[in-house]
Amino acid sequence: MLTAKSRPICPSCSKPATICLCNRLPTPLLNNSVSVTIFQHTLEKNHPLNSARIAKIGLKNVGIVTVSDVNFDAHFFIRPLHQFCAFDFTIAKSGTITSPVSNMSFDKLLASGGAVDEIRKGFVVKKVKLCDEFEITVPCGSVLLYPSESSVDAETIDWEVKNLIVLDGTWAKAKRMYKENPWLRLLPHIRLDLDKVSLYNEVRTQPRAGYLSTIESIVYAMKTVGEEEDADGLDGLLAVFQSMVEDQRRCKDERISKPNS
Repeated sequence: MLTAKSRPICPSCSKPATICLCNRLPTPLLNNSVSVTIFQHTLEKNHPLNSARIAKIGLKNVGIVTVSDVNFDAHFFIRPLHQFCAFDFTIAKSGTITSPVSNMSFDKLLASGGAVDEIRKGFVVKKVKLCDEFEITVPCGSVLLYPSESSVDAETIDWEVKNLIVLDGTWAKAKRMYKENPWLRLLPHIRLDLDKVSLYNEVRTQPRAGYLSTIESIVYAMKTVGEEEDADGLDGLLAVFQSMVEDQRRCKDERISKPNS
């Protein structure tokens, strides 16, 4: 255990030791066949109600990439795994995307079905601001879970999903991450057409029914795209999430009931 502000903190789930989540998992790490890549906003990492931590401690095949806002500009480099070519572009804080004169513009890249098909076979994407922010390999079979205009209901897809990409942050932050990482638009988009009320509902604002936490979105999406055999284990992750929400609600009630000193 590590110590922060005189409280022992679990290094795995980043919760205080008294409310550690790790020993609440009903099963060992789920060996999920559909891998999960979480792009997490920098302000979300240490939020006490961040639910991506449950995916981190509960799933074997999961990765978390930290993403910051574009306050000036950011450069992106994309290299398809099966072609000897590369694409690069710059996005400004305003959202304007520019490309080198010698390179295909991003809009033309999006409109080129052949180029997009090749990229979707797998590619490396690198983001650079003042320094390298991230460089990851996006494998073939990756999809983005995001309700864009081009998204399709996850229940209706007829292709194999091998990697689920999820944006972790408030809805406002997720929208900004999507806008400021335009390479995400190169991926197929899926959405969850659910009318569920999030377990977050009592302790964190939910814009409307169907707006779910990160872990809820991951669980429901994975059940839809190919993890039916691990349904009980996935439900166990939701049980851990519910207990975390109850911890937060109890702490809130205790603060309210505590007399002023």
